Amino acid sequence: MRSVSQKATPDASRRSETARRAILTAALDLVGRVGYAKLTIEGIATAAGVGKQTIYRWWPSKGSILFDAFLSLTTDQQDGALPDTGDLAADLKLVLRATVDELQDPGFDLPMRALHTEIVHDPVLAADYATRLDEPMRELKRDRLRAAQRAGQMSEDVDLDVAVDLLFGPILNRWVQRTGPLTHEYVDLVVDTALRGLKP
Repeated sequence: MRSVSQKATPDASRRSETARRAILTAALDLVGRVGYAKLTIEGIATAAGVGKQTIYRWWPSKGSILFDAFLSLTTDQQDGALPDTGDLAADLKLVLRATVDELQDPGFDLPMRALHTEIVHDPVLAADYATRLDEPMRELKRDRLRAAQRAGQMSEDVDLDVAVDLLFGPILNRWVQRTGPLTHEYVDLVVDTALRGLKP
């Protein structure tokens, strides 16, 4: 039995994870309210209730904080592999419709636009984004298309990276450039058009 004078040892890892979560949450909240240009390390630290030195111990820039915040957001909502019901068109439409809904959600839209802008200007962040998010997601998409090839729904000689770009690229392009409305109807048109060219 522990004596009265003895105290429990503080759990540093739990305290660090709590602070880390608070920082990521504060970054997402602030970028949505003030925009990326006005987002600062000082503002994030104040909102999270931590010192600036705590932030700099884990992240070199506000762009890297925002990326980790966005990554935690997407990780919490991902279910892993793309659906495979045997109907390739239906599965792709389901995924892309959900993507469109996400991109139009202010909680995703504003942080993602800010991150996208920063990636253009920061090669280190761009490489981190490619390694930790873009490539793993691209591999999930390739896996689903490989299954379609095995099922005879896509030509065996189709370059899977090109196929991914054909299916997912138009959605991102329209979102980035605001060239037209992002709707479920547009998603269906993209999928149907792309699959016509990818069939055996």
